[in-house]
Amino acid sequence: MSAARAEREPHTWSWPFRCSGCGAAWPAGGFPYRCQTCSGLYDFARPLPAAVLQSPGEIGRGLACFKRSLPLPPETDLISLGEGGTPLVACDLQGRAIHLKCEHLNPTGSFKDRGSAVLVSALAAMGVEAAVEDSSGNAGASFAAYAARAGIRARVFVPDYASGPKRAQIERYGAEVVRVLGPRSAASQAVRRAAEAGAIYASHAYLPHGLAGMATIAFELVAQLGRAPGAVVMPVGQGTLLLGVYRGFQALRQAGAIERLPRMVGVQARACAPLWAVHTAGAAGLGWVQEGRTIAEGIRIRQPLRGDQVLQAIEASRGTVVAVDEEQIHEGHQALARKGFFVEPTSAVIWPALEALLADDVQPVVAVLTGVGYKAL
Repeated sequence: MSAARAEREPHTWSWPFRCSGCGAAWPAGGFPYRCQTCSGLYDFARPLPAAVLQSPGEIGRGLACFKRSLPLPPETDLISLGEGGTPLVACDLQGRAIHLKCEHLNPTGSFKDRGSAVLVSALAAMGVEAAVEDSSGNAGASFAAYAARAGIRARVFVPDYASGPKRAQIERYGAEVVRVLGPRSAASQAVRRAAEAGAIYASHAYLPHGLAGMATIAFELVAQLGRAPGAVVMPVGQGTLLLGVYRGFQALRQAGAIERLPRMVGVQARACAPLWAVHTAGAAGLGWVQEGRTIAEGIRIRQPLRGDQVLQAIEASRGTVVAVDEEQIHEGHQALARKGFFVEPTSAVIWPALEALLADDVQPVVAVLTGVGYKAL
């Protein structure tokens, strides 16, 4: 650990979070992953402030140019690896122009870096020296990288089926990898046991910090397009990407920077599609849901923690949830590669969903590519 890291004192800044269940404020000390009163999820106590960029060129500075919108003490250094500022590339789909937001080009190869930069910066501000996380791969690799940057010891619980390149990436950053047999939910149960034993659980799903990082995608899209998109299409597992992007557009509308919210379109693998099931059939749809095997391993989440909020965001934006089959994911994966975009199968779920949305007249349409293809070789 560096001398600067060792001499850092924890901040006493008041974090802008409250429990979404009982309304209790985030405590002044410690770093709880859920409410200590009712076990509810923490969320923002007030809307995110918008960051309106003056020119598209500003996004080259990455998350640093959105510092005032992030839930961090004002004097805190952002733990950064150069995340954000990703390209927006036009692409033809059956004669129609779409735009692909290349989040797979972030430092560790996934969109998770935006959330990790904020969360790990918060951990460092509180003087945390060691923390645990659980992940199917991308969030764990991202957390491990930013923890290494901050001098924080990381331990990451992963399901045994997580791809070899992702596990190797986590280990190469110096984090301890704990492989857990069984479905993705088994890794979540194992990490919570570690938290109950006293570990700091730096959860990208439970904690709200990462939502602010995802909101910066909305800020960048408006700067790059010169207006709000008509629709944004994203893979959805826990749904923090969609929820964070939605919050970003909400902040921009409240600031008067855009007039209308884009339609939020979430895409799930049919093998594990709880949000699609509820969106389609209400609560009764949960009876259909299985944690089935899918090549889109990054969105294999049977019980998304903020599922109700994600569905509310989709409804409020006049959006929808689409479920796609394994064959469609394979075909989308190949189609994107032939367009020059080498992404992992989880990202490829957006392609068949885009094809299904071609009849809609919303313009422009943006799809988010979430993870690089090298992670799933």
